[in-house]
Amino acid sequence: MYLLGYDIGSSSVKASLFNTENGQVVASSFYPKTEMSMIAVKPGWAEQEPDEWWKNLVLVTKEIMQKANINAKEIKGIGISYQMHGLVLVDKNKNVLRPSIIWCDSRAVPYGEKAFADLGAEKCLSHLLNSPGNFTAAKLKWVKENEPEIFKQIFKIMLPGDYIAMRLTDRICTTASGLSEGILWDFSTNSLATFLMDYFGFPSEFIPEIVPTFSVQGELTQKAAEELGLVAGIPIAYRAGDQPNNAFSLNVLNPGEIAATAGTSGVVYGVSEEIKYDSYSRVNTFAHVNHNDKQNRLGVLLCINGTGILNSWIKRNTGLTEKSYDDMNRMAAEIQPGSNGLLVLPFGNGAERMLRNKDIGCHIGQINFNLHSQSHLVRAAQEGIVYAFNYGIEIMKGIGISTTVIRAGKANMFLSPIFTSTLAAITGATIELYNTDGSVGAARGAGVGTGLFKSFSDAFIGLNKIDSITPDNKIKPLIEKTYQEWLKYLNSFI
Repeated sequence: MYLLGYDIGSSSVKASLFNTENGQVVASSFYPKTEMSMIAVKPGWAEQEPDEWWKNLVLVTKEIMQKANINAKEIKGIGISYQMHGLVLVDKNKNVLRPSIIWCDSRAVPYGEKAFADLGAEKCLSHLLNSPGNFTAAKLKWVKENEPEIFKQIFKIMLPGDYIAMRLTDRICTTASGLSEGILWDFSTNSLATFLMDYFGFPSEFIPEIVPTFSVQGELTQKAAEELGLVAGIPIAYRAGDQPNNAFSLNVLNPGEIAATAGTSGVVYGVSEEIKYDSYSRVNTFAHVNHNDKQNRLGVLLCINGTGILNSWIKRNTGLTEKSYDDMNRMAAEIQPGSNGLLVLPFGNGAERMLRNKDIGCHIGQINFNLHSQSHLVRAAQEGIVYAFNYGIEIMKGIGISTTVIRAGKANMFLSPIFTSTLAAITGATIELYNTDGSVGAARGAGVGTGLFKSFSDAFIGLNKIDSITPDNKIKPLIEKTYQEWLKYLNSFI
Protein backbone atom coordinates (compact mmCIF):
# COMPACT_ATOMS: atom_id res chain seq x y z
CA MET A 1 0.00 0.00 0.00
CA TYR A 2 1.10 3.57 -0.69
CA LEU A 3 0.41 7.07 0.55
CA LEU A 4 0.74 10.23 -1.54
CA GLY A 5 2.02 13.45 0.01
CA TYR A 6 1.99 16.94 -1.49
CA ASP A 7 3.94 19.99 -0.33
CA ILE A 8 2.57 23.18 -1.87
CA GLY A 9 5.38 25.72 -1.62
CA SER A 10 5.83 29.17 -3.07
CA SER A 11 8.78 27.94 -5.17
CA SER A 12 7.44 24.58 -6.30
CA VAL A 13 4.97 21.79 -5.64
CA LYS A 14 6.64 18.61 -4.40
CA ALA A 15 5.10 15.14 -4.27
CA SER A 16 6.22 11.83 -2.77
CA LEU A 17 4.87 8.29 -2.91
CA PHE A 18 5.47 6.48 0.38
CA ASN A 19 5.44 2.72 0.92
CA THR A 20 3.57 2.01 4.17
CA GLU A 21 5.14 -1.42 4.63
CA ASN A 22 8.82 -0.44 4.72
CA GLY A 23 8.75 3.35 5.16
CA GLN A 24 10.57 3.98 1.89
CA VAL A 25 9.86 6.70 -0.67
CA VAL A 26 9.36 5.00 -4.01
CA ALA A 27 9.18 8.19 -6.07
CA SER A 28 9.55 11.90 -5.43
CA SER A 29 9.76 14.99 -7.60
CA PHE A 30 8.75 18.64 -7.91
CA TYR A 31 7.34 21.11 -10.43
CA PRO A 32 8.18 23.52 -11.90
CA LYS A 33 11.85 22.70 -12.39
CA THR A 34 12.59 26.41 -12.10
CA GLU A 35 11.01 28.43 -9.29
CA MET A 36 7.37 29.47 -9.57
CA SER A 37 6.97 33.14 -10.28
CA MET A 38 5.47 35.66 -7.89
CA ILE A 39 3.33 38.63 -8.86
CA ALA A 40 4.74 41.79 -7.27
CA VAL A 41 2.71 44.77 -8.50
CA LYS A 42 4.21 47.01 -5.79
CA PRO A 43 7.19 46.74 -3.45
CA GLY A 44 6.35 44.48 -0.53
CA TRP A 45 3.56 42.71 -2.42
CA ALA A 46 3.68 39.00 -3.29
CA GLU A 47 0.88 37.07 -4.99
CA GLN A 48 0.48 33.78 -6.84
CA GLU A 49 -2.31 32.31 -8.94
CA PRO A 50 -3.80 29.31 -7.10
CA ASP A 51 -4.41 27.60 -10.43
CA GLU A 52 -0.63 27.56 -10.95
CA TRP A 53 -0.29 25.43 -7.81
CA TRP A 54 -2.85 23.03 -9.22
CA LYS A 55 -1.23 22.83 -12.66
CA ASN A 56 2.13 22.01 -11.10
CA LEU A 57 0.50 19.47 -8.78
CA VAL A 58 -0.98 17.70 -11.83
CA LEU A 59 2.40 17.63 -13.58
CA VAL A 60 4.35 16.32 -10.58
CA THR A 61 1.72 13.65 -9.86
CA LYS A 62 1.97 12.29 -13.38
CA GLU A 63 5.77 12.28 -13.19
CA ILE A 64 6.00 10.33 -9.93
CA MET A 65 3.34 7.86 -11.02
CA GLN A 66 5.37 7.18 -14.14
CA LYS A 67 8.56 6.83 -12.08
CA ALA A 68 6.98 4.51 -9.51
CA ASN A 69 5.11 2.38 -12.04
CA ILE A 70 2.49 1.32 -9.49
CA ASN A 71 -1.26 0.77 -9.75
CA ALA A 72 -3.07 3.92 -8.60
CA LYS A 73 -5.55 1.67 -6.77
CA GLU A 74 -2.77 0.91 -4.28
CA ILE A 75 -2.75 4.54 -3.05
CA LYS A 76 -4.77 4.58 0.16
CA GLY A 77 -4.51 8.19 1.28
CA ILE A 78 -3.40 11.70 0.32
CA GLY A 79 -1.89 14.31 2.64
CA ILE A 80 -1.30 18.01 2.01
CA SER A 81 1.33 20.38 3.35
CA TYR A 82 1.14 23.99 2.22
CA GLN A 83 2.71 27.44 2.44
CA MET A 84 1.27 29.14 5.52
CA HIS A 85 -0.59 32.45 5.95
CA GLY A 86 -1.81 32.80 2.37
CA LEU A 87 -5.30 34.03 1.48
CA VAL A 88 -7.44 32.41 -1.22
CA LEU A 89 -10.92 33.80 -1.96
CA VAL A 90 -13.64 31.96 -3.86
CA ASP A 91 -17.19 32.82 -4.88
CA LYS A 92 -20.24 30.60 -4.49
CA ASN A 93 -19.26 28.71 -7.66
CA LYS A 94 -15.83 27.96 -6.15
CA ASN A 95 -14.11 30.25 -8.63
CA VAL A 96 -11.03 32.12 -7.41
CA LEU A 97 -11.75 35.86 -7.15
CA ARG A 98 -8.19 37.20 -7.19
CA PRO A 99 -4.60 35.97 -6.95
CA SER A 100 -3.63 34.61 -3.55
CA ILE A 101 -1.89 37.09 -1.25
CA ILE A 102 0.90 34.83 0.01
CA TRP A 103 3.00 34.55 3.16
CA CYS A 104 5.77 37.06 2.29
CA ASP A 105 3.40 39.86 1.21
CA SER A 106 3.75 42.86 3.57
CA ARG A 107 0.79 45.06 2.59
CA ALA A 108 -1.44 44.10 5.53
CA VAL A 109 0.99 45.15 8.29
CA PRO A 110 -0.83 48.45 9.07
CA TYR A 111 -4.19 46.67 9.41
CA GLY A 112 -2.80 44.10 11.82
CA GLU A 113 -0.98 46.73 13.85
CA LYS A 114 -4.10 48.87 14.13
CA ALA A 115 -6.14 45.87 15.32
CA PHE A 116 -3.46 45.12 17.92
CA ALA A 117 -3.62 48.71 19.18
CA ASP A 118 -7.42 48.99 19.11
CA LEU A 119 -8.17 45.61 20.69
CA GLY A 120 -5.25 45.84 23.09
CA ALA A 121 -2.11 43.77 23.48
CA GLU A 122 -3.46 41.83 26.46
CA LYS A 123 -6.64 40.82 24.62
CA CYS A 124 -4.83 39.76 21.45
CA LEU A 125 -1.96 37.95 23.11
CA SER A 126 -4.05 36.12 25.72
CA HIS A 127 -6.64 34.95 23.16
CA LEU A 128 -4.77 34.76 19.84
CA LEU A 129 -1.23 34.27 21.26
CA ASN A 130 -0.12 36.71 18.57
CA SER A 131 -0.67 40.14 17.14
CA PRO A 132 -2.92 40.01 14.05
CA GLY A 133 0.24 41.31 12.38
CA ASN A 134 0.58 40.49 8.70
CA PHE A 135 -1.31 37.21 8.77
CA THR A 136 -4.32 35.93 6.82
CA ALA A 137 -6.97 37.86 8.77
CA ALA A 138 -5.15 41.16 8.23
CA LYS A 139 -4.74 40.32 4.52
CA LEU A 140 -8.51 39.85 4.27
CA LYS A 141 -9.03 43.24 5.91
CA TRP A 142 -6.82 44.77 3.20
CA VAL A 143 -9.10 43.24 0.56
CA LYS A 144 -12.18 44.55 2.36
CA GLU A 145 -10.80 48.11 2.42
CA ASN A 146 -9.12 48.21 -0.98
CA GLU A 147 -11.13 45.83 -3.17
CA PRO A 148 -14.72 46.11 -1.89
CA GLU A 149 -16.25 44.72 -5.07
CA ILE A 150 -14.23 41.53 -4.67
CA PHE A 151 -15.03 41.38 -0.95
CA LYS A 152 -18.76 41.44 -1.74
CA GLN A 153 -18.40 38.32 -3.91
CA ILE A 154 -16.62 36.20 -1.28
CA PHE A 155 -18.28 32.89 -0.42
CA LYS A 156 -15.42 31.32 1.55
CA ILE A 157 -11.88 32.23 2.54
CA MET A 158 -9.23 29.57 2.44
CA LEU A 159 -5.58 28.89 3.11
CA PRO A 160 -3.55 27.49 0.20
CA GLY A 161 -3.91 23.91 1.47
CA ASP A 162 -7.67 24.33 1.78
CA TYR A 163 -7.78 25.39 -1.86
CA ILE A 164 -5.83 22.32 -3.01
CA ALA A 165 -8.10 20.09 -0.92
CA MET A 166 -11.11 21.74 -2.59
CA ARG A 167 -9.69 21.00 -6.03
CA LEU A 168 -9.14 17.37 -5.02
CA THR A 169 -12.48 16.75 -3.29
CA ASP A 170 -14.87 19.55 -4.34
CA ARG A 171 -15.38 20.13 -0.59
CA ILE A 172 -14.43 23.34 1.23
CA CYS A 173 -13.16 22.84 4.76
CA THR A 174 -10.30 23.93 7.02
CA THR A 175 -8.63 23.01 10.33
CA ALA A 176 -8.18 24.62 13.73
CA SER A 177 -4.42 24.55 13.18
CA GLY A 178 -4.90 26.39 9.89
CA LEU A 179 -7.18 28.99 11.43
CA SER A 180 -4.64 29.57 14.18
CA GLU A 181 -1.94 30.34 11.62
CA GLY A 182 -4.31 32.86 10.04
CA ILE A 183 -4.79 34.40 13.54
CA LEU A 184 -8.45 33.45 13.45
CA TRP A 185 -8.45 31.00 16.39
CA ASP A 186 -9.20 31.88 20.02
CA PHE A 187 -7.12 29.67 22.31
CA SER A 188 -9.07 30.73 25.39
CA THR A 189 -12.27 29.22 24.00
CA ASN A 190 -10.79 26.73 21.51
CA SER A 191 -13.03 28.14 18.81
CA LEU A 192 -13.17 30.73 16.04
CA ALA A 193 -11.94 34.16 17.18
CA THR A 194 -15.30 35.87 16.79
CA PHE A 195 -14.11 39.05 18.51
CA LEU A 196 -11.50 39.57 15.80
CA MET A 197 -13.96 38.64 13.05
CA ASP A 198 -16.39 41.23 14.44
CA TYR A 199 -13.68 43.88 14.73
CA PHE A 200 -12.64 43.43 11.11
CA GLY A 201 -16.26 43.17 9.92
CA PHE A 202 -16.02 39.63 8.56
CA PRO A 203 -19.17 37.48 8.48
CA SER A 204 -18.72 34.12 10.21
CA GLU A 205 -20.09 32.46 7.06
CA PHE A 206 -16.75 33.17 5.37
CA ILE A 207 -15.13 30.44 7.48
CA PRO A 208 -15.33 26.91 6.01
CA GLU A 209 -16.35 23.84 7.97
CA ILE A 210 -13.65 22.93 10.53
CA VAL A 211 -12.33 19.34 10.39
CA PRO A 212 -9.59 17.55 12.40
CA THR A 213 -6.05 17.74 11.03
CA PHE A 214 -5.82 13.95 10.97
CA SER A 215 -9.15 12.78 9.50
CA VAL A 216 -10.85 11.84 6.25
CA GLN A 217 -11.58 15.33 4.90
CA GLY A 218 -13.03 14.29 1.56
CA GLU A 219 -12.42 11.88 -1.28
CA LEU A 220 -10.79 12.37 -4.66
CA THR A 221 -13.44 13.24 -7.23
CA GLN A 222 -13.68 11.58 -10.62
CA LYS A 223 -12.80 14.86 -12.34
CA ALA A 224 -9.66 15.40 -10.23
CA ALA A 225 -8.65 11.75 -10.58
CA GLU A 226 -8.79 11.99 -14.36
CA GLU A 227 -6.62 15.11 -14.35
CA LEU A 228 -4.07 13.52 -12.03
CA GLY A 229 -4.00 10.04 -13.51
CA LEU A 230 -5.27 8.53 -10.23
CA VAL A 231 -8.48 6.74 -9.24
CA ALA A 232 -11.51 8.37 -7.66
CA GLY A 233 -12.32 7.78 -4.01
CA ILE A 234 -8.83 8.10 -2.46
CA PRO A 235 -9.32 9.79 0.93
CA ILE A 236 -7.66 13.15 1.62
CA ALA A 237 -6.82 12.56 5.27
CA TYR A 238 -4.35 15.20 6.46
CA ARG A 239 -3.49 18.83 5.90
CA ALA A 240 -1.17 21.17 7.74
CA GLY A 241 0.86 24.31 7.18
CA ASP A 242 4.38 23.67 5.97
CA GLN A 243 6.12 24.38 9.27
CA PRO A 244 3.88 22.35 11.59
CA ASN A 245 4.06 19.63 8.95
CA ASN A 246 7.85 19.85 8.74
CA ALA A 247 7.98 19.37 12.52
CA PHE A 248 5.62 16.42 12.21
CA SER A 249 7.75 14.90 9.44
CA LEU A 250 10.69 14.93 11.90
CA ASN A 251 8.61 13.33 14.68
CA VAL A 252 8.62 16.63 16.59
CA LEU A 253 5.36 16.34 18.52
CA ASN A 254 6.15 16.82 22.20
CA PRO A 255 7.25 19.70 24.46
CA GLY A 256 10.94 20.52 24.20
CA GLU A 257 11.42 19.14 20.68
CA ILE A 258 12.73 21.48 17.95
CA ALA A 259 12.54 21.38 14.15
CA ALA A 260 14.04 23.68 11.53
CA THR A 261 13.92 24.37 7.81
CA ALA A 262 15.90 26.64 5.53
CA GLY A 263 14.33 26.79 2.10
CA THR A 264 13.12 30.07 0.57
CA SER A 265 12.42 31.16 4.13
CA GLY A 266 13.95 29.83 7.33
CA VAL A 267 12.10 28.51 10.35
CA VAL A 268 12.83 27.24 13.83
CA TYR A 269 9.78 25.54 15.32
CA GLY A 270 9.61 24.41 18.94
CA VAL A 271 6.76 22.52 20.64
CA SER A 272 5.45 23.70 24.01
CA GLU A 273 2.58 22.72 26.28
CA GLU A 274 2.50 26.11 27.98
CA ILE A 275 0.44 28.95 26.59
CA LYS A 276 3.19 31.56 26.25
CA TYR A 277 3.83 34.34 23.78
CA ASP A 278 6.34 37.01 22.90
CA SER A 279 5.00 40.39 23.98
CA TYR A 280 6.15 41.93 20.68
CA SER A 281 4.84 38.99 18.57
CA ARG A 282 8.31 38.61 17.03
CA VAL A 283 7.92 34.84 17.21
CA ASN A 284 4.47 33.32 16.87
CA THR A 285 2.50 30.56 18.54
CA PHE A 286 0.09 28.34 16.61
CA ALA A 287 -1.83 25.14 17.23
CA HIS A 288 0.46 22.22 16.40
CA VAL A 289 -0.86 19.30 14.35
CA ASN A 290 -1.63 17.26 17.51
CA HIS A 291 -3.13 20.10 19.56
CA ASN A 292 -6.60 19.35 20.91
CA ASP A 293 -9.03 20.12 23.75
CA LYS A 294 -7.36 17.60 26.04
CA GLN A 295 -3.70 18.51 25.56
CA ASN A 296 -1.90 21.69 24.62
CA ARG A 297 0.58 21.16 21.82
CA LEU A 298 1.62 24.58 20.65
CA GLY A 299 4.15 25.35 17.95
CA VAL A 300 6.34 28.37 18.68
CA LEU A 301 7.55 29.54 15.30
CA LEU A 302 10.45 31.77 14.35
CA CYS A 303 10.21 32.72 10.68
CA ILE A 304 12.89 34.51 8.66
CA ASN A 305 11.63 35.45 5.19
CA GLY A 306 15.07 35.90 3.68
CA THR A 307 17.17 32.71 3.87
CA GLY A 308 17.52 30.35 0.90
CA ILE A 309 16.08 33.06 -1.34
CA LEU A 310 19.26 35.06 -0.63
CA ASN A 311 21.39 32.09 -1.69
CA SER A 312 19.41 31.72 -4.93
CA TRP A 313 19.56 35.49 -5.57
CA ILE A 314 23.35 35.40 -5.32
CA LYS A 315 23.42 32.45 -7.71
CA ARG A 316 21.25 34.23 -10.28
CA ASN A 317 22.73 37.72 -10.05
CA THR A 318 26.45 37.52 -9.31
CA GLY A 319 27.74 35.47 -12.23
CA LEU A 320 27.12 32.04 -10.67
CA THR A 321 24.26 30.84 -12.88
CA GLU A 322 26.44 28.06 -14.29
CA LYS A 323 27.43 26.91 -10.80
CA SER A 324 25.45 24.39 -8.75
CA TYR A 325 24.60 24.95 -5.11
CA ASP A 326 27.19 22.27 -4.28
CA ASP A 327 29.74 24.36 -6.18
CA MET A 328 28.75 27.39 -4.13
CA ASN A 329 29.13 25.41 -0.91
CA ARG A 330 32.65 24.44 -2.00
CA MET A 331 33.41 28.10 -2.72
CA ALA A 332 32.24 29.03 0.78
CA ALA A 333 34.46 26.32 2.28
CA GLU A 334 37.53 28.00 0.75
CA ILE A 335 37.01 31.01 3.05
CA GLN A 336 37.82 31.13 6.75
CA PRO A 337 34.98 31.46 9.32
CA GLY A 338 33.96 35.10 9.68
CA SER A 339 34.36 35.83 5.94
CA ASN A 340 37.18 38.30 6.67
CA GLY A 341 34.71 40.76 8.16
CA LEU A 342 32.19 40.81 5.29
CA LEU A 343 28.67 41.06 6.71
CA VAL A 344 25.31 40.24 5.10
CA LEU A 345 21.84 41.00 6.49
CA PRO A 346 19.53 38.55 4.65
CA PHE A 347 16.33 40.56 5.05
CA GLY A 348 15.27 41.25 1.47
CA ASN A 349 12.03 39.30 1.19
CA GLY A 350 9.43 41.51 2.85
CA ALA A 351 8.69 42.61 6.40
CA GLU A 352 10.33 40.43 9.03
CA ARG A 353 8.24 39.46 12.05
CA MET A 354 11.25 39.09 14.34
CA LEU A 355 12.22 42.69 13.46
CA ARG A 356 8.72 43.83 14.57
CA ASN A 357 7.39 43.76 11.00
CA LYS A 358 10.03 46.11 9.64
CA ASP A 359 11.19 45.68 6.05
CA ILE A 360 14.82 46.80 6.16
CA GLY A 361 15.93 45.07 2.97
CA CYS A 362 19.12 43.09 2.43
CA HIS A 363 22.44 44.80 3.17
CA ILE A 364 26.03 43.85 2.42
CA GLY A 365 28.52 45.67 4.59
CA GLN A 366 32.23 46.19 5.19
CA ILE A 367 33.25 45.26 1.65
CA ASN A 368 36.96 45.61 1.02
CA PHE A 369 37.71 45.71 -2.71
CA ASN A 370 41.24 44.40 -2.16
CA LEU A 371 40.23 41.56 0.13
CA HIS A 372 36.79 40.21 -0.63
CA SER A 373 35.91 37.89 -3.50
CA GLN A 374 32.86 36.13 -4.85
CA SER A 375 33.61 33.24 -2.49
CA HIS A 376 33.64 35.63 0.47
CA LEU A 377 30.17 36.83 -0.53
CA VAL A 378 28.84 33.28 -0.76
CA ARG A 379 30.18 32.42 2.70
CA ALA A 380 29.12 35.71 4.29
CA ALA A 381 25.59 35.20 2.96
CA GLN A 382 25.37 31.75 4.56
CA GLU A 383 26.81 33.08 7.82
CA GLY A 384 24.37 36.01 7.73
CA ILE A 385 21.47 33.58 7.41
CA VAL A 386 22.79 31.64 10.41
CA TYR A 387 23.12 34.85 12.44
CA ALA A 388 19.51 35.70 11.62
CA PHE A 389 18.52 32.26 12.90
CA ASN A 390 20.46 32.84 16.12
CA TYR A 391 18.92 36.28 16.61
CA GLY A 392 15.47 34.70 16.54
CA ILE A 393 16.49 31.74 18.70
CA GLU A 394 17.53 34.21 21.42
CA ILE A 395 13.97 35.59 21.32
CA MET A 396 12.54 32.06 21.59
CA LYS A 397 14.61 31.40 24.70
CA GLY A 398 12.72 34.25 26.35
CA ILE A 399 9.49 32.23 26.22
CA GLY A 400 11.02 28.96 27.34
CA ILE A 401 12.12 27.27 24.11
CA SER A 402 15.64 25.87 24.50
CA THR A 403 17.74 24.59 21.61
CA THR A 404 20.08 21.78 22.62
CA VAL A 405 19.12 19.66 19.60
CA ILE A 406 17.70 20.90 16.29
CA ARG A 407 16.20 18.37 13.85
CA ALA A 408 15.98 19.08 10.14
CA GLY A 409 15.59 17.31 6.84
CA LYS A 410 18.84 17.11 4.88
CA ALA A 411 17.76 19.55 2.18
CA ASN A 412 18.13 23.15 1.00
CA MET A 413 20.53 25.15 3.21
CA PHE A 414 21.04 22.13 5.48
CA LEU A 415 22.96 20.54 2.60
CA SER A 416 25.71 23.12 3.19
CA PRO A 417 28.44 22.08 5.65
CA ILE A 418 29.24 25.76 6.23
CA PHE A 419 25.64 26.53 7.15
CA THR A 420 25.26 23.58 9.53
CA SER A 421 28.64 23.93 11.24
CA THR A 422 28.14 27.67 11.75
CA LEU A 423 24.63 27.12 13.12
CA ALA A 424 25.89 24.48 15.55
CA ALA A 425 28.76 26.72 16.68
CA ILE A 426 26.71 29.86 17.33
CA THR A 427 23.74 28.12 19.01
CA GLY A 428 25.64 25.41 20.85
CA ALA A 429 23.06 22.91 19.55
CA THR A 430 23.64 19.58 17.87
CA ILE A 431 22.11 19.55 14.39
CA GLU A 432 20.46 16.22 13.51
CA LEU A 433 19.61 15.64 9.84
CA TYR A 434 16.99 13.15 8.67
CA ASN A 435 15.89 11.54 5.42
CA THR A 436 12.59 13.36 5.12
CA ASP A 437 10.87 16.42 3.73
CA GLY A 438 7.47 18.08 3.75
CA SER A 439 5.85 15.88 1.11
CA VAL A 440 6.96 12.72 2.93
CA GLY A 441 5.60 14.15 6.18
CA ALA A 442 2.26 14.83 4.47
CA ALA A 443 2.14 11.23 3.26
CA ARG A 444 2.83 9.95 6.79
CA GLY A 445 0.10 12.26 8.09
CA ALA A 446 -2.37 10.76 5.65
CA GLY A 447 -1.54 7.35 7.05
CA VAL A 448 -2.52 8.55 10.52
CA GLY A 449 -5.65 10.28 9.23
CA THR A 450 -6.92 7.18 7.40
CA GLY A 451 -6.11 4.88 10.33
CA LEU A 452 -3.54 2.87 8.37
CA PHE A 453 -1.10 3.87 11.11
CA LYS A 454 -2.61 3.17 14.51
CA SER A 455 -0.33 5.60 16.35
CA PHE A 456 2.11 8.40 15.67
CA SER A 457 5.03 6.08 16.41
CA ASP A 458 3.82 3.68 13.71
CA ALA A 459 3.86 6.56 11.21
CA PHE A 460 7.63 7.03 11.49
CA ILE A 461 8.70 3.73 10.06
CA GLY A 462 11.78 4.34 7.92
CA LEU A 463 12.66 7.73 9.45
CA ASN A 464 16.44 7.63 9.90
CA LYS A 465 19.01 10.08 11.19
CA ILE A 466 21.62 10.38 8.45
CA ASP A 467 23.96 13.02 9.88
CA SER A 468 24.75 14.79 13.13
CA ILE A 469 26.77 18.00 13.46
CA THR A 470 28.08 18.92 16.91
CA PRO A 471 29.38 22.38 17.87
CA ASP A 472 32.99 22.96 16.83
CA ASN A 473 34.70 24.81 19.67
CA LYS A 474 37.61 25.76 17.41
CA ILE A 475 35.52 28.06 15.23
CA LYS A 476 33.14 29.19 17.98
CA PRO A 477 35.16 32.26 19.21
CA LEU A 478 35.51 33.71 15.70
CA ILE A 479 31.87 32.99 14.85
CA GLU A 480 30.70 34.66 18.07
CA LYS A 481 32.95 37.68 17.42
CA THR A 482 31.55 38.06 13.90
CA TYR A 483 28.02 37.64 15.21
CA GLN A 484 28.50 40.59 17.59
CA GLU A 485 29.69 42.70 14.64
CA TRP A 486 26.68 41.51 12.64
CA LEU A 487 24.37 42.54 15.51
CA LYS A 488 25.83 46.05 15.55
CA TYR A 489 25.32 46.28 11.80
CA LEU A 490 21.72 45.06 12.12
CA ASN A 491 20.99 47.53 14.92
CA SER A 492 22.00 50.41 12.67
CA PHE A 493 18.94 49.64 10.51
CA ILE A 494 16.27 48.89 13.13
